[in-house]
Amino acid sequence: MFSYLYETLLTKINDGSKCAMLTFLSSQSDPNGHIGKKFLLTKEDVENKSYPLHNDVYEKINLSLDTGKLEIINIEENKNLLIEPFVPKPRLIIFGGGHVAKPVSEFATRVGFSITVIDDRPSFANIGRFPDAEKVICESFEKSFDLINFRKTDFVVIVTRGHRHDGIVLREALQHDLSYTGMIGSKRRVRAMMEELSREGFAKEKLDLVKSPIGIDIGAVTPDEIAISIIAQLISFKNKSSIDRFGKGFVFPEFDVEVVQNISEESSMPRALITILSSKGSTPRKAGAKMVLYQDGRTIGSIGGGCSEAGVIASARTIMADKGFLIEHVDMTGEVAESEGMVCGGIMDVLIEVF
Repeated sequence: MFSYLYETLLTKINDGSKCAMLTFLSSQSDPNGHIGKKFLLTKEDVENKSYPLHNDVYEKINLSLDTGKLEIINIEENKNLLIEPFVPKPRLIIFGGGHVAKPVSEFATRVGFSITVIDDRPSFANIGRFPDAEKVICESFEKSFDLINFRKTDFVVIVTRGHRHDGIVLREALQHDLSYTGMIGSKRRVRAMMEELSREGFAKEKLDLVKSPIGIDIGAVTPDEIAISIIAQLISFKNKSSIDRFGKGFVFPEFDVEVVQNISEESSMPRALITILSSKGSTPRKAGAKMVLYQDGRTIGSIGGGCSEAGVIASARTIMADKGFLIEHVDMTGEVAESEGMVCGGIMDVLIEVF
C-alpha cells in the first residue's frame, strides 16, 4: 500500500535530498490503531509548503529535519502524526582501489559514510573487494567524473596508484565546492604537485584547502594505520560540516538501506515494519532504527536483538493479519529485565506498522 513511498524515498536520498516521512496514526476505531495516511515530503516541499498542513506542523517538520530526530505530535483527539527525518549520509568518494583504499572504505562505513570507490582496474574495482561500498565504479578516472555528479556535501579521498592519476583527479576535484578533499603522497611529491597546479592558475586559497599529505599525523606506517589517520581527519571534517549545515544539536538519523529497499518492494506475504520511536538510557539501537518482520519469521535489519527484540516480534505477530499499528513499550531496566537477559538498561518505544 505504501511501498512506493519508500521506493521514492530511496531515489530522493540517492539524489542527495533531505526528506521527511509523515505517518498519520489514529486509535479511534481499531484497538490496535489505524494508519490513516502516509506521505513523503522533500526539504523543498517543506520550504514551499506544498501540502495543506498547519504552520505548526511545518515547524515540527523543520525541527525534525534540523535535528535529525523523530517527532510525534498530537493533531487532534486520538490522532497523532509521526515525522521521520531522512538525511543522506555524507558520501565518501575514494579514487583508487589499492591497499589503503580497502581499509578506508571499511572504517569509513562504520562511522557513517556512504562509500563510492573508483578504479580503472577490474581486479581492484569490484564489490567483492569492497563489500561495504554502496557503489563501485570500474572506469578511467577521466570518464568517472561524469558518473558521479559531485555535491557540496561530498568527501573525496585520492589514493590512486600514481602521480599522474592523482593529478587528474585533483584537478577535477578543485573545480567543485566539496566538504573535504585529501590526497595521499610525500611532502616532496605534494609540494611539487601544488607548485604545478599553481602555475596552471589554480587559486592558492583553493589549493590550501587540500589535505595533503592526507590524514592526521600519528606516525602511521601500515595501510590500516594510514587508513585510521585518514578516518580521524574525515570524522573531524564530517562533524564540523554537520554543525555548519544543520546546527550543533544535529545527529544523523538511523537509515538502514537494506530495510528501506525491502519495504519498498511489494510482497504477497504479510509483514511488519518496526521502528524505534524513542530511546532512553543504554539501548542497543537509537530512535529511527528499523527492521522488517515477515509472517514466516524472516527478519531484515534489527532493533537491537535479544529478548527486547523477541518481545516486539511477538507483539507484531498479533496484528499481522489485521494490519494497522501498535506502539510497544520496552523496558530493559530493573530486576525483571535483568532476569530476562536485557542487560542494556534502557527504555524504548517501538512502532509496529502492518500495511
